[in-house]
Amino acid sequence: MITAILLGAGNRGEHAYGRFALENKSDIRFVGVAESNPQRRASFSRFHQIPVTHQFEDYNDILNQPRMADACFICLQDQMHFEPTLKALELGYHVFLEKPMALEAKAVMAIYEAAKKAKRNVVVGHVLRYTPFFNAIKDVIDRKEIGEIMTIQHNENVSYWHQAHSYVRGNWRNTQIASPMILAKSCHDMDILAWLIGVKPKYVASFGSLTHFKSTTEDYVPDYCMSGCKKQDTCPYYAPKVYLNAPDWMKFPVSDDISDGGLLKALEKGPYGRCVYRSDNDVVDHQVVSIEFENETTASFTMTAFTHENTRTLKVMGTKGEIRGHMDLNEIEIHIFGNLDKQVIRLSESNYGHGGGDYGIMKRFIDLIESDTLDLEGLDVSIRGHLLAFMAETARLEKQVIDYDAFIKRYL
Repeated sequence: MITAILLGAGNRGEHAYGRFALENKSDIRFVGVAESNPQRRASFSRFHQIPVTHQFEDYNDILNQPRMADACFICLQDQMHFEPTLKALELGYHVFLEKPMALEAKAVMAIYEAAKKAKRNVVVGHVLRYTPFFNAIKDVIDRKEIGEIMTIQHNENVSYWHQAHSYVRGNWRNTQIASPMILAKSCHDMDILAWLIGVKPKYVASFGSLTHFKSTTEDYVPDYCMSGCKKQDTCPYYAPKVYLNAPDWMKFPVSDDISDGGLLKALEKGPYGRCVYRSDNDVVDHQVVSIEFENETTASFTMTAFTHENTRTLKVMGTKGEIRGHMDLNEIEIHIFGNLDKQVIRLSESNYGHGGGDYGIMKRFIDLIESDTLDLEGLDVSIRGHLLAFMAETARLEKQVIDYDAFIKRYL
């Protein structure tokens, strides 16, 4: 069993990794927490039996203490990842770091160098890489069942409701308080592409914009849904309708009191009660990325808010066949050229988030520490995925194709 401290007892910290610890007590135990919200700090401490002496309001305070555990989980907001990661590594903690690692390419590379110097693991929360779904696809690719990869088409179907919740009303709505969409949400997907293809990128292009979720889309609507909006019966984003019927993971960011009364009170003038056409969001609601790798493999990625389902779909096209996958259905099809029969892989559903990725990544992190294994290769894949995200955003903003080596020289 390993011990850990948690920085940030929000949705991911408490309800993903904290939940794993409660259900797998022989694997991990949280012994300290830093959380600015007193109710969340008290809740996490109560469930994990953390003494008052190991409860902190400010993450700096817990990192100013001598090392008190094997690992440090950093689940703070995007702009607060870099400095505590370096401090935790300096103290000798293995680090579980929520994505994105940092908001600049230089900072990402600095984390890599710090991990190497400290001889400690940094496992980035790229949970998709640890799902049975993507591991099954990776196995087929590695066995060369479809030959050499020529092309990948990968879609992140964010869904209209998830976009509105997290990227119009939520914590990741604005680049000034979080990070661009390609980094905040889709660095998962850049990581998957880097992992599946396994070679260095060469060129990246990208296009996208914020087109729908802005003030010019709807006239004559109030700033807040509950301020007498006349379109509440037909609008799919009407806040009371959305949140009173939402799963708990969507309710917790709205209010610590998730009763109907508590939610309605929070929605009156709170951020999650804003009209989606009157928020301060600026991240894109659709974006495409095109990548050419050094082995001439190409990949295209589409992120869009305008889907009814919240899942990922992809096609991997090789010289001998193709793979088609639908993550939400846990189903993978393998088509071999010249063979009319398709092979279908049906995976069992997991009760852990991200298609079982939350469970898989926790087991991997714990195994690395218990076996005293340093996995810089896994961290290198995470960095490559982040660099792809940085390059894609640069390409989108500058309206040009970005050369990977030139980008490295320019920013590193």
